[in-house]
Amino acid sequence: MDVRQMQRLDPLLAQFLDRFADCFARRDTRAHLPVYVRGQLSSLERKSVEPMALAAGVPVRTLQEFLTHLEWDADRMRQRVAEIVVQEHANPESIGIIDETGWVKKGERTPGVQRQYCGAVGKQENCIITVHLGYAAGGFHCLLDGDLYLPESWHQDRARCRAAGIPDDVVYRSKSDIALELYDRARRHGVHFEWLTFDEWYGGKPAFLRALDQRQQQFVAEVHKAVVGWIDPPPVTHRPFRRGKRGPLRKTPRLRADSPPAQTLEQLAQSHPRLRKQRWKTWRIKDGQKGPIVWQVKHVLIHVKDEDGLPAGPWHLLVARNPLTGEIKYFLSNAPPETPVSTLLRVAFSRWRVERCFEDHKGEVGLD
Repeated sequence: MDVRQMQRLDPLLAQFLDRFADCFARRDTRAHLPVYVRGQLSSLERKSVEPMALAAGVPVRTLQEFLTHLEWDADRMRQRVAEIVVQEHANPESIGIIDETGWVKKGERTPGVQRQYCGAVGKQENCIITVHLGYAAGGFHCLLDGDLYLPESWHQDRARCRAAGIPDDVVYRSKSDIALELYDRARRHGVHFEWLTFDEWYGGKPAFLRALDQRQQQFVAEVHKAVVGWIDPPPVTHRPFRRGKRGPLRKTPRLRADSPPAQTLEQLAQSHPRLRKQRWKTWRIKDGQKGPIVWQVKHVLIHVKDEDGLPAGPWHLLVARNPLTGEIKYFLSNAPPETPVSTLLRVAFSRWRVERCFEDHKGEVGLD
């Protein structure tokens, strides 16, 4: 964004930032926000504090203090963003997208930094990880909320946490627990998600899927091929039984002794007649920069194996094959059985929108 564009948009930017004025206790603190935001939106090659302050003609130390020492009401800022989304972008077909992103860091003092898998570079790297909740509706998408993933090694070293400015009440939480917190917070702030979607890592956490299902939240989750279940649900018995010859009778429901074992999604796709004999149906997912993006799909209802080893569902199973590369993806959804496959695919392949947010976030806005 060049100077002329910034000047033309400046009144609108000032109006937008005014909506966050009450997130700062002091007027002089609040006055630094436009300086910082304009610096991030500028065409500066390096968007760190010093070049931004020098370009704006303000003391470097002043902007440093704004970012590190002066008080911001982060919870109120989160709520204000949610309010703007609800007021201006509410949509009956809204999609919430859970994803994480990595930020490569070479030092050891950045909060949460350690050697771990970093999706931004596709390998193990010294980095920090943040978990995010995106929102997409119609032609609009944004990052609604996010939080830092604090590794267990940091959690166990409270002296290191205090040195990095991490309060004692900020503790280790799994990424899926953080994702649930982001979701619950957005719901408390009035945001409605018709759908939720996320990648295989989150889809591979059965407790996370159960938590969303218990919240009556529809989702389409990419899952690993090793997830197990049944297309034909096995019989369940409620007859009392006892282990061995002694002990009290148990009334816990269980599979009957003659029940077939659960199979992986990959096994079901290759061997079960309702999938093996089903013809691939070609779907045009969306138009990409290099032309239409097309996947071939098979669909069936499935009963997944729950935490007690019993069939749960029925849920939708989508087996999607890329005709160009042969890549296979598996998706599960707790949507009602009558939900059209076209709707499930639209949700399943919408994660590109949060990835675009990350791209803009780190590139255009200079937060990388």
